[in-house]
Amino acid sequence: MLKRLRQRTQDPIPESAEELGLRSMPDDALSLNEFDPADQDDFGDSEDDEDLEVEELEEAGSWFDGDSMAFLASVAVHVLVVVGLASITIATQPQLLSVLINSEPLSEELAPLDVVTDIAYSDTPSDEFGADSIGSVDMALSSAPIVADVSAVEAVDLDVTIPDGDVNVTFTVEKAVGLTESPTSVRGMTGVGTTGTDGAVDRVTYEILQSLEERPTLVVWVFDSSISMVKRRQEISDRFDRIYEQLGIVQAEKEKRAEKEKREGAAEVPPLLTSILSFGSQVEILTKQPTAELSEIREAIGKIGNEGGDEMVFQAIKTAVDKFKSFRVAKGNNPARNVMLLVVTDERGDDLALAEETIKACRFQTIPCYVLGVPAPFGRDKTFIKFVEFDPAYAQVEDWAEVDQGPETLYPERVKLGYQDSYMEEPVLDSGFGPYALSKLCYETGGIYFSIHPNRKLNAKVERKDTEAFASQMSYFFDPEIMDRYRPDYLSEAEYMARVKKSPLRYALLNAAQLSRVGTLSKPKMVFIKRDEATFTKELTDAQLESARLYPELAEMSSILAEGEKSRGKENSPRWLASFELSYGTALAAKIRTESYNAMLAKAKRGMVFTKPESNTWNLQPSDKVTVDSKLEKEAKLAKDLLQSVVEKHTGTPWGILAGRELDNPISWEWVESTTDLNPPARNNNRNPPPPPPTPPMPEDDKAKMLKPPAPKRPIKKV
Repeated sequence: MLKRLRQRTQDPIPESAEELGLRSMPDDALSLNEFDPADQDDFGDSEDDEDLEVEELEEAGSWFDGDSMAFLASVAVHVLVVVGLASITIATQPQLLSVLINSEPLSEELAPLDVVTDIAYSDTPSDEFGADSIGSVDMALSSAPIVADVSAVEAVDLDVTIPDGDVNVTFTVEKAVGLTESPTSVRGMTGVGTTGTDGAVDRVTYEILQSLEERPTLVVWVFDSSISMVKRRQEISDRFDRIYEQLGIVQAEKEKRAEKEKREGAAEVPPLLTSILSFGSQVEILTKQPTAELSEIREAIGKIGNEGGDEMVFQAIKTAVDKFKSFRVAKGNNPARNVMLLVVTDERGDDLALAEETIKACRFQTIPCYVLGVPAPFGRDKTFIKFVEFDPAYAQVEDWAEVDQGPETLYPERVKLGYQDSYMEEPVLDSGFGPYALSKLCYETGGIYFSIHPNRKLNAKVERKDTEAFASQMSYFFDPEIMDRYRPDYLSEAEYMARVKKSPLRYALLNAAQLSRVGTLSKPKMVFIKRDEATFTKELTDAQLESARLYPELAEMSSILAEGEKSRGKENSPRWLASFELSYGTALAAKIRTESYNAMLAKAKRGMVFTKPESNTWNLQPSDKVTVDSKLEKEAKLAKDLLQSVVEKHTGTPWGILAGRELDNPISWEWVESTTDLNPPARNNNRNPPPPPPTPPMPEDDKAKMLKPPAPKRPIKKV
């Protein structure tokens, strides 16, 4: 190698890097002249090293030396590999497309769809639509179905012990509710208003059809046997032909589909079975076994009597669940069935203590309940129905019977003011929902509560004389779409009270609502004739007694509600807020009227001077100006603000109607003088007619023609 290097040194050495064809090196690159001779190793002497450097420079100056050729060869090989792989992908893609395009369709036949096209809800044209229609399928619903994340059924804790160890594992079991066993909790609907039984029955028919599409179904009708239900039971009985004619369409379709199985020896299973129960003070099962025969169903309904007394509705529902829960499970040739309860009643029931137990039983067996009931009166537990005698053995008269149809909430959420001596005269409004316990039953089990009232119409007052027979008297009804925001809290009593205690507003309202009915100045004395000072003062003092008696009760109610007013801005529920503002505003206004009335009489006792010489009478007249006390003036402003807030924020609701009526009633009084004639002319007693002549004795023939004594009047204390 040294010899070869020496031979190369004989050639002339280029004087610069440019002559070697190299570009100039960067400033920080190491120069050839920077090598220190002291750093040389024993590879060779400096002259040999110089020859070696010259050879390396000559090799670097060539672009086609051995290393360059190897690099280019490597690049070429990799490019060929990449191109080859790409060619394989492009070449196979048309084959994949061809496979997809040329694939033959599946030859499997699809099962025929079970589509029912011949169902009609009513042949009678209706002028009204939505909740008021008689035959509409899609009736307006005040509460849409709500799917809850967790079932409201109390959790069941199961302690499971592992055999090989001592570890206990607790599982939380959530029971599904609704028509089928689903992993979610299906909520029902409340406040579905209809004008008649036909509309509710048509909707129930639709629900039965939906159930039949899923599996065979058992429908259990639970009828109230009270006298007041005579008309509605007859309406439903007349409608049964139509119901089962519609349901028979589906039944016929299912029978056709089952003909093949029947020929092969399979037992025929009727898709729809029906059972009839009735209840009053006792529960009676009127069908020995569930039946598919319409004649047996009619015969069972005909056995229902006209019983008065208590109505054990929840006992009847619980009996039906216990009796027919076995139908929920397949047994032998009998398939598992859906079970639906259809309850027909016009009261809340007298066995409310069984309500929660009954609801849990229905939820556990996944049996939905549908109630064809009545609207609950707003904030009241009792109302009055127009009873028209139907039995010729009794006098054919009309009367008003008190019935238990409310309230719509677990506890009263509205104060009771006025009408102490005339409870029947208090205006009754539709609450928009049914009685609390029955509505909760439908809500918790995935059913529907139908509020049936023949006088239901919106934006118009219903006079007492226009109330239909066997219907409760209600002055106003409200749009279900608006009332949906004001649905009551369907909770357990423990949860309900827990929420109440967390809110000072709710706690104050509930406490005030628990007070007994408080009176108001319904008919105060307003005219005071000043014949002499002593008589005048005595009349004023006597008039003060009524206001003095009422004031402490009204002041107590207002004081309780005042504690909740501080947290009014924190309440989010429109129902609770409307109830509180209406109650506090009304109670405060009643207190101010009573207190200012007493103060005005006290002012008159201290002495007032007539401005006209002929005046001798002081008259109290209602006024919106409070002039007797600055404290009362501030309270009057607060009362008006509360009531005005209800009118503006809750239009089209019972709260808005009552608040507007309260605002129309002036909150205070003022004195106005007048003149009274103290010596009116005496009446002419000579104008009295002479007594009639004595009646002659009746002939014997006429006695035989006398009418029979009138029939006795039916006692209607409990209907």
